[in-house]
Amino acid sequence: MNANDTMQALVLEAVDQAFVPRTLARPIAGPGQVLVRIAASGVNPLDSKIRAGKAAHARQALPAVLGMDMAGVVEAVGAGVERFRVGDEVYGLVGGVGGLQGTLAEFAAVDADLLARKPASLSMREAAALPLIAITAWEGLVDRARAHAGQRVLVHGGAGGVGHVAVQLAVALGAQVFATVRPEQAELVRGFGATPIDHTSTSVEAYVQQHTGAQGFDVIYDTVGGPVLDASFAAARPYVGHVVSCLGWGTHALAPLSFRSATYSGVFTLLPMLTGQGRANHGRILEAVAELVDAGRLRPLLDERRFSFDAALQAHQRVESGQARGKVVVELS
Repeated sequence: MNANDTMQALVLEAVDQAFVPRTLARPIAGPGQVLVRIAASGVNPLDSKIRAGKAAHARQALPAVLGMDMAGVVEAVGAGVERFRVGDEVYGLVGGVGGLQGTLAEFAAVDADLLARKPASLSMREAAALPLIAITAWEGLVDRARAHAGQRVLVHGGAGGVGHVAVQLAVALGAQVFATVRPEQAELVRGFGATPIDHTSTSVEAYVQQHTGAQGFDVIYDTVGGPVLDASFAAARPYVGHVVSCLGWGTHALAPLSFRSATYSGVFTLLPMLTGQGRANHGRILEAVAELVDAGRLRPLLDERRFSFDAALQAHQRVESGQARGKVVVELS
């Protein structure tokens, strides 16, 4: 096996352990696949949970290469692929779960349906920060809630990963946007075009009264889960209100929602990767997101610290510490 047949990768061999550098066989693009030379790999809280063995819904059999988000350059195109050519800069949510090779490696053979051309105005590092959070935000606001101009949209956790993208997306859709945040995050979401709500000092009843005249919000996106989802049910507008959550995994009383004749949807972004169904929608979403980015209507928030390939474990630890202020990305080149 010569150098052109191999690649460097970081392998997790045991739960909650350090990544081990390994030389692996370079993957080959099969039918419907694209071989991507990876330039940057995004790190999500879910990646850290998978490494720690705490994500039952997204386990990866070990040993494995982790990492879900990536940006890179098309190196080869498999049979039947017409959307991409060698040299295209692409980004996507492509692996790290369901037996799919992750992105902490020099190369990955990726289902072409999961990819889109990278926003031209972003660096590889910036683009790698977007796929999971952007798809999750889009599926909730556009695919499930059908958010549109003139609605009042509330995003819980508006300064978080999914939250800060959801805020910008709702603004781009023409909605009047509100976001629950801590006081020190108020200026951030205000800069995105939303009205901040201090959830540490304002009750649900108080902000519903203040911002909707007690009518309730048309669309509520819960990116936090737990009691925040319960609060979302209580803040929905009667008859027309729709609550979406990407963390609706607990036990919740539906009475507050039912008494408003409102509706609820869940978002599980990993489903296409785990089942193989609906993958083309991810590619379409990322194409639309790239247009918004290049039009100056959406931008990713990145943590100030930068991490090289060799420092991937430190990148995970940065996410786990809760000190990151924006998305953490590992740069391979």
